[in-house]
Formats: sequence, C-alpha cells, structure tokens
Amino acid sequence: MERLAGALERVNSLIGSILCWAALAMLLLQFVIVLLRYVFGYSYIFLDEGVLYLHASLFMLGAGYTFLVNAHVRVDIFYAKCTGRTQAWIDLFGHLFLLTPALVLLIWFSWPYVRGSWAIMEGPISVGGIPASFLLKTLIPAYCVLLLIQGIAAFIRDIVKLKRTEA
Repeated sequence: MERLAGALERVNSLIGSILCWAALAMLLLQFVIVLLRYVFGYSYIFLDEGVLYLHASLFMLGAGYTFLVNAHVRVDIFYAKCTGRTQAWIDLFGHLFLLTPALVLLIWFSWPYVRGSWAIMEGPISVGGIPASFLLKTLIPAYCVLLLIQGIAAFIRDIVKLKRTEA
C-alpha cells in the first residue's frame, strides 16, 4: 500500500518541480512585459495573457503538490491537540466525505463546459490574446484529478498510520 501511495505522490512531486520553473517563467515574463511597456512603450496582449495562463497553472496544478507537502490552509484549533490516531481518523473522514465528493462534483459540472471549449477550440480571452482558452479551462478537471490523486495517497497513508498504531 505504501508503494502505491509513493507512486501517487510522485505524480504531484513531479508536477511541483515543473511548476517551480513555471513560477520563474512567469516572473521573467512579467519583467519583460514591464520593460517593454514602460521603457520601450510596447504592449502585447498575448504576453499579458501568458502571465495569466502561468498564474492559473501554478495555482490549479500546484494544489496537489501543496497538499503533498502539507502547506495547504488548515484551521486546526482542535486538530493540532489530537493524537496521531485521532488526526488520521479526522483526515480519513475529510478525504472520504469532503474532499472526494467536492472534487467529483466539480469534475461532473465542469466537464460539459471544458468539452464544449475543446469542441470549438475556443480562442483567446481578448482580441490579440493566446488562442487557447480551452487549455485554460482544462485546468479545472486537471486540478480535480491531481487533488484526487493526492487525496488517495493521503488516504492510504492514514490507513497505514492507523494500522501501525493498532499494533
């Protein structure tokens, strides 16, 4: 079971390491935009949209990695004071009854929207922008899948933790 969890976690780990470079690319692109606009007097909508696409990708695809490294927002007024076993039970409940249904519903309701966008190869958000809005919309189910993968890995880790504390 732990090997399966490790394999699932490697997916988000790989995506997280790729997104580190995307963050750098976004920073450099924003620098180029500012330089072009305020030094040379040029402005390109597709460059501005490039920052938007990178920013959206960082947040949507990085959610699974954030969950992996336990850097997500957590309101743990009571959770922090619980034993490891109780925390595992709370996490199992959260993964099974909160995270999974929410992500499945999001996939379910966003899929027609994404499919329609791909069917017409939806163009740019603004005139002169990146002609690939369908890719931006694809981030919604990708976000859900990556979080589900990490949720399954965390679920497995919690089951292993419970079995270890039993023995």
